[in-house]
Amino acid sequence: MENPLLKANATLPQYNRDTLKARIVHLGFGAFHRAHQAVYTDILAAEHGSDWGYCEVNLIGGEQQIADLTAQDNLFTVAEMSADAWTARVVGVVKKALHAQVDGLETVLNAMCEPQVAIVSLTITEKGYCHAPATGQLMFDHPLIAADLQNPHQPKSAPGVVVEALARRKALGLPAFSVMSCDNMPENGHVMRNVTCAYARAVDAELADWIEANVTFPSTMVDRIVPAVTTETLDKIERITGVRDPAGVACEPFRQWVVEDNFVAGRPQWEKAGAELVSDVVPFEEMKLRMLNGSHSFLAYLGYLAGYQHINDCMEDENYRHAAHALMLKEQAPTLKVKGVDLGRYADLLIARYSNPALRHRTWQIAMDGSQKLPQRMLDSVRWHLVNQRSFPLLALGIAGWMRYVGGIDERGNAIEVCDPLLTVIQAAVNGSVEGENRVRALLGIEAIFGKELPLEETFVDAVMKSYLTLVEKGAQATVAQYAAAM
Repeated sequence: MENPLLKANATLPQYNRDTLKARIVHLGFGAFHRAHQAVYTDILAAEHGSDWGYCEVNLIGGEQQIADLTAQDNLFTVAEMSADAWTARVVGVVKKALHAQVDGLETVLNAMCEPQVAIVSLTITEKGYCHAPATGQLMFDHPLIAADLQNPHQPKSAPGVVVEALARRKALGLPAFSVMSCDNMPENGHVMRNVTCAYARAVDAELADWIEANVTFPSTMVDRIVPAVTTETLDKIERITGVRDPAGVACEPFRQWVVEDNFVAGRPQWEKAGAELVSDVVPFEEMKLRMLNGSHSFLAYLGYLAGYQHINDCMEDENYRHAAHALMLKEQAPTLKVKGVDLGRYADLLIARYSNPALRHRTWQIAMDGSQKLPQRMLDSVRWHLVNQRSFPLLALGIAGWMRYVGGIDERGNAIEVCDPLLTVIQAAVNGSVEGENRVRALLGIEAIFGKELPLEETFVDAVMKSYLTLVEKGAQATVAQYAAAM
């Protein structure tokens, strides 16, 4: 029976899928990967005859995603949502899909040890690296890492799985692969290198030496707004394509990918599909993390507290729109090292993207995992302002917004479902403090987020304290209006 997706009202894979080779093993088959890297690779196959294909892997969770994908011959739909029209593409570059807990870890490790594998890429979110965001170093006391070190041949963490696969390749006399992080972290390749080599050294010093000599960890900057998939999303995709696709995903039309060109075993020619291959990704990463992700977090916390469910709802409030724009240009842009980019135009483009009514990007979704996001999105910029003796009222307000949010009660007295890997630490700080100044000091005491020095900076503490107390007194909407008026 012919796959119904091959009859969808969409751009279809007209290339011969049998000629594809699973040269990339990707860990983390989530919505973002489907809408981003997989699309670039699909364009290469469709328009340039590339034979680079994917073996998709989920290590923990996402069993249904892999089952849905396998059931439809590894095809899935990506719909681009603009205000006036939706268009769809059926992506065909996935050769196989595996789940470590369903198919077995051995099957996953065997796939990573196939001779043609040249790249292992990752979208596992910041918390998947088992590192301390404040330092970028591996947390040896992380439950997954501690368990893996006890049983390194049966790992569950992403660093553990990558190291075990590399150990097996080394033993088999196979060449190493490149390890490419596509997660939202500054110098994500360096973070992955740090955690991989630290873990490997704890397992086998000789293996760690081999990894350091033979494996590269290219950094990347990825950008595309991909809201969490809902039933409503899948209904809309079905209406435009004529086919129900449980593995489908919807995203904005904009996409950007900047990749450090540092691969040991070759790579696809992603530049032919619009990616930028560069020698140094860091300036681009910082631009995106601070201007886009930083303003996104600002809007997520302060928007959620004000009752705005989606980012585009925030954009309909002139004060939120103005505050986000001012945060980008007055407090984030001055901290950047990127050259040859019109940051004013970039900020205007971001506001336009946030205003897309079709996206429905939930503030609650962006607010997740704040402990992993604040250091690179806001705190690094704060440190720059302190060194340069400049004020940073909007960054302070964004941090105070996070503090109000993780308090767990919104401005109408309703419980907030706070999702964060440091939730127990955050809740201990909240529950062990009274509302007000005491609460701010308790949260600033979380070293894994704020480090040791920042909470000793009076200028920083005073700015966050002032913002927090204003939020408590006036509420988010009035506070954002007050700060926006001062810009």
